Amino acid sequence: MTARKQSAGRQRIRVVGICGSLRRGSYTRRAVMEALEGADEAGAETKLIDLRDYRLTFADGEDETPDSVPEDVLRLRREVGSAHGILLGTPEYHGSLSGVLKNALDLMGFDEFEGKMIGLIGVSGGQSGAFDALNSLRNIGRALHAWVVPEQVSIPAAAEVFPASGGIQDADVRDRLHRVGHRVAEFARLHEAGRAQEFVKTWEAAMENPGG
Repeated sequence: MTARKQSAGRQRIRVVGICGSLRRGSYTRRAVMEALEGADEAGAETKLIDLRDYRLTFADGEDETPDSVPEDVLRLRREVGSAHGILLGTPEYHGSLSGVLKNALDLMGFDEFEGKMIGLIGVSGGQSGAFDALNSLRNIGRALHAWVVPEQVSIPAAAEVFPASGGIQDADVRDRLHRVGHRVAEFARLHEAGRAQEFVKTWEAAMENPGG
């Protein structure tokens, strides 16, 4: 995906969406892509991070050396680390997030997430939704010192929402997915603008360099 044309003076924001499902035809992937459309509508540059495309090792807690980290782990860290906002999508498995998403998160840390805006999307095959998985992700976001936006999307009975023919059956779910993507992009832009203003104020208040 590419960003829509930026209006003059607006901060260029990058939002990535991580799909925590490896299943072919994944409903989670389709949900994350809808949310990225919302971020794109808000003027963000967007990218889907499909974990099917990464050969990730298991996080084992061992100390790393520069030569010990596989290239796909480094690639994941670079792509997430360069983003201003992150959408996390997961199917709910046994009352929690998917193992593949948890492992991907365990391979990253503060460098990739601290101070970033995060939006949450959970998909369930049953009628109860994915609230337990979303609560777990919200706790992980807090532990990583990220800002988790209030809006989140829990999608129950996903097979009824995402028909085999493509698209999305439920207009309300589509709107909520677009909204969470839009919120992540907008809050990320506001956060970056605030940081820029703080830098300018600090710079202007700094003592004049006597050697200048």
